[in-house]
Amino acid sequence: MKTANLAVLFAVELIALGAVGAYGFTRDVSTALAWLYGLLGLAVMITTWSLFGSPKARWKTRGAARVAFELAWFGAGVAALALSGAYVWAALFAAVCAVSKALAAAWEQ
Repeated sequence: MKTANLAVLFAVELIALGAVGAYGFTRDVSTALAWLYGLLGLAVMITTWSLFGSPKARWKTRGAARVAFELAWFGAGVAALALSGAYVWAALFAAVCAVSKALAAAWEQ
């Protein structure tokens, strides 16, 4: 069960990245600007995760700071889905994130 939760945690990280990237790439703007939005969104998400969220992060967050970071990071994925009009998927993604992160905290993952 714990191994399955680790797989879910990895999947929600990828889904958050994909949602933010897709939101940027599909804006109703010029092609160049859509690419810029998509790539910048991904760059911000990847950079913040590598600096603060990764197990090998340069500046590891703990306690309340970690909770706030993950709320903002995964919340960006939820917001991107909702802003794209995928309200049901956004709600489902938020629920999966909440349950998986709660289990991870309980199991000290």
